[in-house]
Parts: sequence; C-alpha cells; structure tokens
Amino acid sequence: MKPTRSTYSDYQYFCMRLQPLLEIAYEPATIPSILDRLFAVIGENLYIPTGYENPNKWTENNVTLITYGDSIYSRHTDRKPLEVLAKFLGENLKDTITGVHILPFFPYTSDDGFAVSDYLSVNPQLGDWEDIKTIARQFNLMVDVVLNHVSSKHDWFQQFQAGKKPGCDYFIVVEPGKNLSEVVRPRNSPVLVKVETVDGEKHVWATFSEDQIDVNFANPDVLIEFLKIIRFYIVSAKARYIRLDAVGFLWKEIGTSCIHLPPTHAIIKLLRELVNMIDPEVAVITETNVPNRENLSYFGNRNEAHMIYNFSLPPLLLNAMLQGKSDHLRTWMMSMPPAPLGCAYFNFTASHDGIGLRPAEGLLSDEEYQSLLTTMEKFGGKISMRKKPDGSESPYEINISLFDAMKGTVKGEDTWQIQRFICSQTLMMSLEGIPAFYIHSLLATPNDYERLQQTGMNRSINRYKWQIEDLQKDLEDPHSPRSLVFREICRRIKIRRQQGAFHPNATQYTLQLKRSLFGFWRQSMTRDQSIFCIFNLTDKPQQLNLRDVNLICIDPWLDLISGEMITDIYSKYILQPYQAVWITNKF
Repeated sequence: MKPTRSTYSDYQYFCMRLQPLLEIAYEPATIPSILDRLFAVIGENLYIPTGYENPNKWTENNVTLITYGDSIYSRHTDRKPLEVLAKFLGENLKDTITGVHILPFFPYTSDDGFAVSDYLSVNPQLGDWEDIKTIARQFNLMVDVVLNHVSSKHDWFQQFQAGKKPGCDYFIVVEPGKNLSEVVRPRNSPVLVKVETVDGEKHVWATFSEDQIDVNFANPDVLIEFLKIIRFYIVSAKARYIRLDAVGFLWKEIGTSCIHLPPTHAIIKLLRELVNMIDPEVAVITETNVPNRENLSYFGNRNEAHMIYNFSLPPLLLNAMLQGKSDHLRTWMMSMPPAPLGCAYFNFTASHDGIGLRPAEGLLSDEEYQSLLTTMEKFGGKISMRKKPDGSESPYEINISLFDAMKGTVKGEDTWQIQRFICSQTLMMSLEGIPAFYIHSLLATPNDYERLQQTGMNRSINRYKWQIEDLQKDLEDPHSPRSLVFREICRRIKIRRQQGAFHPNATQYTLQLKRSLFGFWRQSMTRDQSIFCIFNLTDKPQQLNLRDVNLICIDPWLDLISGEMITDIYSKYILQPYQAVWITNKF
C-alpha cells in the first residue's frame, strides 16, 4: 500500500526535495528552469510523496551475479549470447542467485563496453531489449549508467565536432596550457585529448582514454539527458539497481583533484531522489574504486548511494589468504562502521576489472604490499599502473583471475587452490552486506592469456568467454575444478540464503582469535539467531578453543556447512586447512 499523499502539491514537494541539491551545483537563476525540466521528464511516472522510500530493499536472500552479456556464448547455434546467458542462468542458478548485473550491453567502441555509443540500444551482437527483459523477469537486473563519459563515436560528440546542437555544449574544452597537475588520474593516458572540429583544433577532457570523452555536468542539459536514460532503464528495462560507473570523477574544477567534489555528491543525492520518485523499490549503487575513507563518503547521510562497493575487501582478503594470517583483515573490519539504515555494502572479491590497490592504501604494511604484488606476478598476473599528480607512477590494480590468484601462497604454488578459493568466497558471503559473485569466480576460470595477447589489455586476463558446450561438459565432470567450485559455492549460497543472521544489515562483531584464524559473529535483526563465522586461513590444521567464541551453553549448536553438531562447547575444535564453519544456534 502506498503511503498517504502529502499535503503539498506534487510540484511543490518535488521542488522542496531537489532545490537544495541543485543549488550546490548550478547558478540560482537557472534552477527554476531545471526543476521544470526534471519534473517534465519524470512525467506520468512521478511518484508522490517522494519522501517515502522502502528502507528494507533487501534480505539475506539477496545474492548477485556479475557478468558480461557474452561471458557465455554458443558457436554452434544461432542463439545470441544474451539468450545463451538467460538459458544458463535459468537452468543452473535460478535457485541460487537473485540478481544479475549485466555489464554494459550497449553499442560501444572500446573498454569492453564502457565507451558507450548509444545508451538506449542493445548491442545487436549480444541480443536485444527482449533478451534483457527476459533476464529481468527472472532476476533483479542491475544496469550500468556510464555517466562520466561517452564514446568518441557517440552522436553527442559527433555533434560537438560538427558544431551542432545539442552535443556542441556537452563537453569540457580546456586550453592546453592550463595547470592540471592536481587532477587525480586513474590511467596513464593524457587528461586532455586533441580533436578536430569545424572550429579548428580543440582539447577535450578525457579521464580514462582518448575514446572516452568526459561529459560536462556543469551544463544542466547533460543532467536532463542522463535522467531520461535512467528513467528508460527503470520503466522500460525493469532495472532494479542503477549502477553509477566511475561517478567520483563526475565534476571538474581546474585547480582541484576533480574527484569527490561537493557537486558530485550533490548530483548523486539528486539522482537518488529522482530514482525514488520513479520507483521507490529501485536502489542506486556507486562505483568508486578509491581508498576506504573516501569510498565510505558515498553513503552520505543516508541520502546518497543505497549501496557502495566494498572495494577494500578484495585486496585485504587476497593478502590474508596468501599470508595465512588475519591481522590486517581484522584491523580493517573493526574499523568499518555498520552501513546506515536503508543502505548496504556490496561485497565482492573479483570483478571485470582488476583487484584495486588504492582501496588498500594505508591498510597493508609496505612489506606485505610488495609481497602481494610479487606473488601475483609469479602466478601469472599483471600489475597496472596509474600516474600520480607529481608525474610518478604507482600500482593501480592487479589483473589476474582470482582462481589463479589462489593457486598458492607467498611460499609458492601448492595443492590447496580449490579449498583456499572456496574459503575466500565463503568468507565474503558471510560478511555484512549483499554478496556478489563475478561469473569467472563462480566458474573457477583460470587466466586467459590468449585474450590478453589478442587485446594487449591487462584486464582481458580475467574476461574469458566460455563456449557453452565446453562449459557444460566441464560442469558435468565431477572432478573438474569448475564443477567442484561451482557446486560447492552454490550449495553454500543456498544455505546462506536461509539464515536471518546473514541479513545485509544484521549485527557483525569481530572475534579476537589467533592470527591464523579469522572470525566474526553475526546476529539476526530479530536477535533469535547467532552465527559464528570462522575461517582457517592456512594450509595446516588449526585448533579453535570454543571458549574463545563464547557459545551459550543453553543452546544446541551446529556447523551449517558440514552439518556437524557441537556437543561440548568447552572443547577444542580442529579446523582443517582452509575450512570454514558457520556455527549457529538456530537450524
């Protein structure tokens, strides 16, 4: 049931919510016109009172898969990749995952989809909108809004070069002599790109590459354009999650770092308000691959992102598994605040990008940081660099299949790869937040050296494309790494989804155990279930003193993963190498 309508008129309420945010980014004289235009875009989809928002958009049942539209394809049939993906998901994961993040499925010119040339079309090589809607009918769909930049082949930029409206006003032109030394760079490419226009040579802002030209949100027309795009994704494509890609770089002011600026945060808050007006069940997630403190700022005051990526988790978890000790992971967890009411962490260990290193800044010792890089290179990984404001370079991310990243420890390769990998995924899905699995983690995909060689892009090493017939054959082989990992992780996901203590906002408390173990306590929102999540991070059996866990003697206890009953809470419990336990009082 919808809440009672506000006593304000629709438009008055609309203005009351949005005007303070617009005032942070735009000139006062322009704001009445901007409000009129925003109101017109939402039109018949406007939902008032806009103050209503469901703070319980998720439960312990929510689990997300991250995939490209063509991560699985068929070379033996005429079926498009999105059809193949929909069939695979329906047959293998319908009872396991609840959401699917399909990475940019639009026409594009580079960066595997993140240089979008048409936001309102589906790449015909992948399928069409009906294929997207088929997946959205079965799973909660997450759609990328690549709003910092467009492809150099997008109509807007073609209009810019031709001096035609509206695109001629959508981009940032900078004289090449300007001092841009303070600008934070995620890449080594120049921040300015020289292009030819009808008015001669110009230099335009390009944060990521010469084919990804930044749009100018200081022009409110750009804001209006992206609201139209977001509205289409929610209303027509039935998206349940709107992912704001690279949003931290949105606003540019020469003389500043051009990242996390106040107008950027104001526009995210504005978009959250507008999304809530279109459909209060839709969530906004920000992608900001930056140090932890900066990343946390995107929750705002419960009024910005509904979800933020837990970017510090992948490098810290990987380091803990390689070192066999929990020191830094435990210190980090103890410093992490609970997500605000109505917000959640989006937990992951791998993605289409590499394992970001900036989120680990200040969280690892110099020695362990260097050991992490050296070990990853030994296991076939690549290290991508970024240029700092002073002109020097520093590691930006590790590019490697996470499965191959777990083929050993800092001591070298060993025979524990599968157990170590499953332990890492179990730890991730136990944490406060919503778990997300990159498809190549779920499938234990190794490094793709062939694709790396073909593209020359380090990130290609973890973007393998499975031929469906080969994949099915592998999954049917009970002894293949793919089958072993896929079946066990899916089994644990299904167990997890039934536990109230794994609600994304359920209480989490770090346990003080010996460094070879990592553990924390989760308690359900109703306080009727506790789960003690404990992990052996080493290749040796480890003894756990159950007194350290503080089990209550009046309750029976069970490890949900193994099914083993805990009959003596004062005994010693032996965890085998890389064993994970979920010890609960409610089963």
